[in-house]
Amino acid sequence: MLRLIASLALLALAACTPPATRPPAEAAPLFALAPSALPGGLAEQQRLAFEHGDRRETVDAMVQADADAVRLVIHAQGQVALRLDWDGEQLTQKRMPWVPESLDGARVLSDLQLVFWPAEALRTQLPAGWTLDEDGARRTLRDANGPVAWVDREDADTRVLHQARLRYRLRIDSVPVSP
Repeated sequence: MLRLIASLALLALAACTPPATRPPAEAAPLFALAPSALPGGLAEQQRLAFEHGDRRETVDAMVQADADAVRLVIHAQGQVALRLDWDGEQLTQKRMPWVPESLDGARVLSDLQLVFWPAEALRTQLPAGWTLDEDGARRTLRDANGPVAWVDREDADTRVLHQARLRYRLRIDSVPVSP
């Protein structure tokens, strides 16, 4: 029964992510920065709340980033659902068989970097005609047609990512942990 509940939760979560195929040209670019581009690293336990249309899903994650690698584990209903390892060259994904392929590790990594990596580092990977601006507690990614995604920093531990063209919202509540 627990596996069925976890499967249903991950199916709902997958509906919040774009298909694993190449995103449309107007979607946000996929960032793939080196782990070392994040000064000081990151070690957090996170509560991820996804919204996509009428669907809502909440899962837990553990994130660790240091100069050598980014590691992310997503838990659903107490089970490891997805594990990502990024060494700056290769993204390795390990997923439970019940996790839909539409939960795309490359988009998960890109969103993580858009939220937490320095804007200067992100700008080095922007396609021509794209900009990334920071204004107080908001970071906005734009192309020639306007805002594509933005991140609101609500407080020291809470970020909200809006992927306007991909039509989902991700709230990240973080608690620092010792690596």
